[in-house]
Amino acid sequence: MNRGRGIALRRAGMRLACLMAVLACCWSAGAANAAGYRTANFLVDAPTEELARKIGDASEHYRHTLAVEWLGRPLPRWSRPCPIKAQVAPHLGAGGATSFVFDKGEVFNWTMTIQGSEERIIDSVLPHEITHTIFASHFRRPLPRWADEGACTTVEHPVERARQHRMLIEFLTTGRGIAFPDMFAMREYPADVLPLYSQGYSLARYLIERGGRHKYVNFVADGLAGDDWAGALRKHYGVPGVAQMQTVWLDWVKQGCPAPPAALAASVPPPAARDGTARGQSPDPLPATASPARGPVASTVGRTSIYAQARRAGANPPPATR
Repeated sequence: MNRGRGIALRRAGMRLACLMAVLACCWSAGAANAAGYRTANFLVDAPTEELARKIGDASEHYRHTLAVEWLGRPLPRWSRPCPIKAQVAPHLGAGGATSFVFDKGEVFNWTMTIQGSEERIIDSVLPHEITHTIFASHFRRPLPRWADEGACTTVEHPVERARQHRMLIEFLTTGRGIAFPDMFAMREYPADVLPLYSQGYSLARYLIERGGRHKYVNFVADGLAGDDWAGALRKHYGVPGVAQMQTVWLDWVKQGCPAPPAALAASVPPPAARDGTARGQSPDPLPATASPARGPVASTVGRTSIYAQARRAGANPPPATR
């Protein structure tokens, strides 16, 4: 009996060893096939050298052009490149997550993971995630989730924006909409996160269509300055308060989200007309007190099956699915 057990255990051990060897070979083959590509501000890890190059070059392109569109000028070079881990396959859902650390007016420790088909990564995931880094570099503090995610979604491909609008209508007609006073007060992702994305995108679109991206950035800056979003709405859009903004926005959605009047659209200044200041990460060494282990981590995410809530450094974020 004991001898039989010993043989069975040895056979099981041999099978386990063989399995581990096969897995190790597969992992080694995958690692060997992966490729890296370095740009001024990004370090890309992708399945092939060609994909790594495409993603890296696109990231630099979006970082420059979107910073000009949002802020009026390009960002300075970051002191360290942002690592990008890319999973690219036709069957993968499009998504990404970007994290960074705010501490004493600095932003650092960039990390980005993206996934999806090559097409969706280039035309939607990357511009969305790069916009998160532009806002972080400029504001140097966390933004309200709706304002951050909503604005980032406006730079995605029209197919993705149309999907958000369809989901918005579903949420509003099934009781999953978020009251604006609650949405404006949110600093974390809610348990039911999808309506936040759709409403945030729709409201950001409404505001941007009536003043442009530069005005939107100024509006967010004023709202953050004193946590006075009603005052910021009055100043920049002539709406007396957050509840009134909800009424105006809902009426616009019910009308089919029409384009603004031609006169109003013509009054939106081109990107080059804004005299703004874009603040990139300082290339100087971080002070000894600015430690990633002590600063708050702001994790932002767009269009993904996994997202991380804002958290203190060292905490484990709960996964979520969508």
